[in-house]
Amino acid sequence: MLVDSHCHLDFPDLIENEADVLERMIENGVTHALCVSVKLETLPAVIGLAERHANLFASVGVHPDNADCEEPDEARLLALAAHPKVVAIGETGLDYYWHKDAPEWQRARFRTHIRAARRCAKPLIIHTRDSAADTLRLMREEGADQAGGVMHCFTETREVAADALDLGFHISFSGIVSFKNAEALRDVARFVPSDRLLVETDAPYLAPMPFRGKTNQPAYVRHVAQAVADARGESLARVAEATSRNFFRLFKDASPS
Repeated sequence: MLVDSHCHLDFPDLIENEADVLERMIENGVTHALCVSVKLETLPAVIGLAERHANLFASVGVHPDNADCEEPDEARLLALAAHPKVVAIGETGLDYYWHKDAPEWQRARFRTHIRAARRCAKPLIIHTRDSAADTLRLMREEGADQAGGVMHCFTETREVAADALDLGFHISFSGIVSFKNAEALRDVARFVPSDRLLVETDAPYLAPMPFRGKTNQPAYVRHVAQAVADARGESLARVAEATSRNFFRLFKDASPS
């Protein structure tokens, strides 16, 4: 069993080939996937996927890169999170790579998501890029540890991982961990305890080796898990079992059946 803890199956490259994508998951032993929301305008497609397929789940949130979209308040997020297939709040967080002016609206939006997650007792899916210090600061100030969650597509340092782990968060690795120049990230993969480890594709982005540069899909999470296993000196089976167990423990509203 393998679980893709973060993908975007509603994006055009994947939704247009929905049946084939799901079949390839089965062929590669990927039993479940979490389809992550990036803005409320496209949320119906995300929830629609989860409603059509028992092995898919959804989240509710607005990505920090998205500026020209509906801005959610806590009440809106809570109402949407009440859907039975919604298992998390996010994708949320901070991104100073694309928004180098570090806009206050990003920080305000992040706080709103954390508060909603605390109120509905669903874990957070957190994105951070060129913003680790502020991301961790806001997590502490808003009590993100009360909700828990995952630092998705982790590319930060071992020290940032340690701080996130201290807040009770999981660390999820994407296909980047398989790239030749990612030895520092593989060191983080060795550092993270097995009970806080997750794997993801972030499909359709960041396809792992040997598919780098191609459209990513949940089936390829097997290659992410293999790269993590190789870095840790463990078997694929062991990493698959640990990450799948961690997924269903963290996202407690997701059913493995």
